[in-house]
Amino acid sequence: MLNNWLKIAFINYKKNWLSTIINLFGLTIGLTGFMLILMHWNDEESYEKWNPKKDQIYFFQSYFKKDNFYGSSITVPLAENAAKRISEVQDYVLMTNTGIAYKMTTKSKSVYIEKGFTTTDSFFNFFPFKLISGDYKNVLEGGNDVAISVKTARQLFGKTNVAGESLKFNDKNYIIKAVYELPAENSQIKPEFVIKPVKQLENDKEQWGNFNYACFFMLKKGADPKDFQKKFKDIIMMGAKINAKRAGISPQQFNGLYGPNGSLLTPIDRLKLHAESSWFSNPDFKSLLILFSLSVLIVILSAINFINLKTAQASQRAKEIGVRKAIGSTKSNLVVQFLMETFVICFASYLLSLALTELLLPSFNKFYEKEIVMDDWHIYLYSFLMVIVVTLVSGLIPALYLSNFKAIETLKGNFARSKHGVWLRNGILTLQLIISSCFIIGGLIINQQVKHMMKKDLGFNGKQILQINFNDVNNGKPWLKYERLKIEMAKIQGVQSVNYGEAVPGTGNFNSSNMDYKHQSFNAQHGSMDYDYLQFIGVKLLKGRWLNPKLSSDTINNTLVNEAFVKKFGWTNNEAVGREIKPGFDNKPYKIVGIVKDFNIRSLKSEVEPIIFFHYRETEWKRYNMSNIQIKIKPDDIAETVKRIKKYWQTNVEPGYPFDSYFIDKQFAKTFETYQKQLTLFTILNAMVLMVALLGLFALSSLMIEQKLKDVAIRKTLGASDRTLVMGLTKQFLWITLIAVLISMPISYYLMNEWLKDFAYRIDMPVFPFILSLILLLVLTFAVVSIKAYQATKVNLVKYLKYE
Repeated sequence: MLNNWLKIAFINYKKNWLSTIINLFGLTIGLTGFMLILMHWNDEESYEKWNPKKDQIYFFQSYFKKDNFYGSSITVPLAENAAKRISEVQDYVLMTNTGIAYKMTTKSKSVYIEKGFTTTDSFFNFFPFKLISGDYKNVLEGGNDVAISVKTARQLFGKTNVAGESLKFNDKNYIIKAVYELPAENSQIKPEFVIKPVKQLENDKEQWGNFNYACFFMLKKGADPKDFQKKFKDIIMMGAKINAKRAGISPQQFNGLYGPNGSLLTPIDRLKLHAESSWFSNPDFKSLLILFSLSVLIVILSAINFINLKTAQASQRAKEIGVRKAIGSTKSNLVVQFLMETFVICFASYLLSLALTELLLPSFNKFYEKEIVMDDWHIYLYSFLMVIVVTLVSGLIPALYLSNFKAIETLKGNFARSKHGVWLRNGILTLQLIISSCFIIGGLIINQQVKHMMKKDLGFNGKQILQINFNDVNNGKPWLKYERLKIEMAKIQGVQSVNYGEAVPGTGNFNSSNMDYKHQSFNAQHGSMDYDYLQFIGVKLLKGRWLNPKLSSDTINNTLVNEAFVKKFGWTNNEAVGREIKPGFDNKPYKIVGIVKDFNIRSLKSEVEPIIFFHYRETEWKRYNMSNIQIKIKPDDIAETVKRIKKYWQTNVEPGYPFDSYFIDKQFAKTFETYQKQLTLFTILNAMVLMVALLGLFALSSLMIEQKLKDVAIRKTLGASDRTLVMGLTKQFLWITLIAVLISMPISYYLMNEWLKDFAYRIDMPVFPFILSLILLLVLTFAVVSIKAYQATKVNLVKYLKYE
């Protein structure tokens, strides 16, 4: 029987070769997109799965009620007291810098090593990397102990058994206590070396307000993180009582003004995608979910094509079904037969999609900067399950529809007069066009939003400004280094001017503190700088004056603020100038002498944050944290000037270190990359959707018009023109398209409005994409259907009327 069914199936595949190719093509494209996005999702979810203690380790996030904001950091006293007083806690680890770099020196050579971590003693209890040499016991106990990776050991010594060897960096001698091998699996915690920030920890031991550390807590087995979160509120109030006493207010007032007000623990293996805030990257589960949903929609569209084409072919198989029923075939047998025919096509598409996925994977990896390989059995299982689902969905509806034909009616030829198939096809075609319309509208709106961001006035000018980052920022006195280089590098041919600023557009690495005025307080970014840095990057002054090197007070307590700062306090510009505010990073009041126009430093997805700008000499710790120099280059010979700057830097400033530099405008442009990638992917998916939908429409219209060829012959005999016949055959499809687009409009409006809510600087919902979607789909529908309709007008009249 199976052999017989397969013969019938292949006869029908051959007879309806166009429909077969379209179904194969659509399902292959859909399944390929599904597998690629599924692999991307699976790769993102795989981070930290290697860790044997992952079920007990949680990343800490602090919650600030006033701003409804989650922070990714904690203070030393909060962490220490949580570990002592919350019974669910087994251990904790703090990290303060997860990207340091040093030039390390051995007896024979010096090597610049990047990706170092500064952390507390328990690090290797949380991250038990495979030990190659040495011992993890008391590995970070002293301030001169270091653990290094296998890669670092080979770079420095050419071998891995180097525990006990000495290293020199950061103006100190270190002893290597352990050599470890980093996991091959995905992880955000892959340090090339690990040291303990002894001095910083000592300075921050009693500082309840210094949120300078990332924190992981290890809970006891079976402990509920919600219990930790409830008990942590008591730890918060401990800090509030201490700080409130200093400020002369109640603990409740202090907690309301400054926070934090709560906490959140995220399992370490969910940190990459699902954390509210992360020290290591920005979680973006929403975008991934959107992409996955779109890939599933394409598979659904392919299934819709299958259903439509199968039901449209019903008249061709009506007599076959009638005969089979007449000789004793049951309804269940027919359903199984038709499902088997569908499965053969789906399985063939599955095999083709595996080959196509392997072919596209290198480009996909390059696009996402990944190294995904098709070695995970889950991918094959989930994609095959999708094949089964598609088989059932796209096969069961036409199978039930065809198996319900009555033998007597089909053998008499009455099937052609049944309208049930027409309603089913039209309904499914409408759904397909609704999805296509949503894709078109969404793609156009995303395109307009990205263009809007790229064209927006950023409030600064970063052209021709080259930033060079200091590699040895922790050595010596970096402000003196800057002041020396400012004079010396200005002499290099092609250099227009030299400057320094902390709040550099596009870097995203900014410190913030509370800003107090009477009983008001909020958080603001720091912008330590040289006197004329804001003029250097083209920021405009709105009120007051710039900082002046001739006024000694401008290096003591005078400051500039931006518009967002003024608005946060609810002042006017006139009210703000002359007022004194108390910043959390200093013990003295700062006087506002000028207000500058807002400019973007993070990205256009975020609103401009309040920023306070002050000279780097006003606060001691800011002087010691200066980390860059910026050079404006004359426009006539930029490339050669950069070469001269690089040569000078590597010869006279930081020999042996990499030349870490970038142009500010290009660095800021990287903040658009995520949205440009989203636009690219959406455009590709949009093209795939339209291609699948239009091919399905062409095949469906071909089958339906073929069923009307006798009507066409009669009308043509009675004198109907080609134009009248074409319009008559396409009118039904145009009405379906119109209805589908009208239904898609409110759906698209809601979905895209939700997407646009993520942007601080968003476009108003445009009307044009909705109108263009309607026009485009009507034109494409008419173009696709009219091709077959026009061919139908050239029908051989004798062939269809000789028996009438």
